[in-house]
Amino acid sequence: MELISIPANPVPEGAVVGTLKTRDGVSLRFTRWPPPPGRKGTVCVFQGRAEFIEKYFETVSELRARGFAVAMLDWRGQGLSDRAQSDPRKGHVGDFSEYELDLDVFMREVVLPDCPPPLFAIGHSMGGSIMLRIARQGSRWFDRVVLSAPMIALPGIRGSNVLKTTAKLMRFASLGSSYVPGGSSAIQAAGPYIGNPLTSDPVRHARTKAVLDAEPALGVGSPTVAWIDAAYRAIDEFSDPRYPEKIRQPLMLIAAGRDEIVSTAAIEDLAIRLRAGSHLIIAGSRHELMMEQDRYRVQFWAAFDAFVPGSPLFG
Repeated sequence: MELISIPANPVPEGAVVGTLKTRDGVSLRFTRWPPPPGRKGTVCVFQGRAEFIEKYFETVSELRARGFAVAMLDWRGQGLSDRAQSDPRKGHVGDFSEYELDLDVFMREVVLPDCPPPLFAIGHSMGGSIMLRIARQGSRWFDRVVLSAPMIALPGIRGSNVLKTTAKLMRFASLGSSYVPGGSSAIQAAGPYIGNPLTSDPVRHARTKAVLDAEPALGVGSPTVAWIDAAYRAIDEFSDPRYPEKIRQPLMLIAAGRDEIVSTAAIEDLAIRLRAGSHLIIAGSRHELMMEQDRYRVQFWAAFDAFVPGSPLFG
């Protein structure tokens, strides 16, 4: 197993790469980087749907410049981890609890044995949903967690009860492994810059596309009916008014003001009801806060530095 390096996106020095096997037999790719000499603390970065380790090399370098070790994995069904379907472009799981199996083996076999504490996490989009779920269950793997544009709800028509019911009925009709209606095998994030909903930074958009051009096996297409049904079920849990009250994990939720992928209003609503949480909305930013223009990214990192002990503000 290896990391894909291109001139525009070289692998940060010191990477250790390997594979893990989950309890249900899925092989996952992981990587970790040691901290700079004399520093301790690890940040685990958990990707969103259809993402992959290589996309976050710049983020890895920024975290190591802050003095942290970094650890990452490719969730099942994406990156160079195992794919569940014969069509590897299908983004598929039956339930979000499957991702928790990935997290569990990653923490027990990579992070706890080989990464220095204290432990922190960044969860983006779907990764933020998974971090929120484990926080609600009482897991305290991490001292503090930053959620970047977490998928708490979907905006507009995609969050409607009609589509939720349609997904459930299609799954009941044994269509769970089909692409969602209108979906295809076209690789997410490999399309043109103009009109993309992910980032307003053309250079970082081109960099992600160049990595996918170099290794198309990293790419994922549209989700399956089962994946979107699982996402809707997770979202229904988050909509419970009592959900935030039972989270004791300190959280920082950072939302994008121009997000078309997840609901910024839902992020703000949940954040203000947390017992140990705070939030920030970055006006003008699109969904991928860490892949945005520097004028937006500097706000993300300022919030991170103010929230995570060991960052420069606390150094």
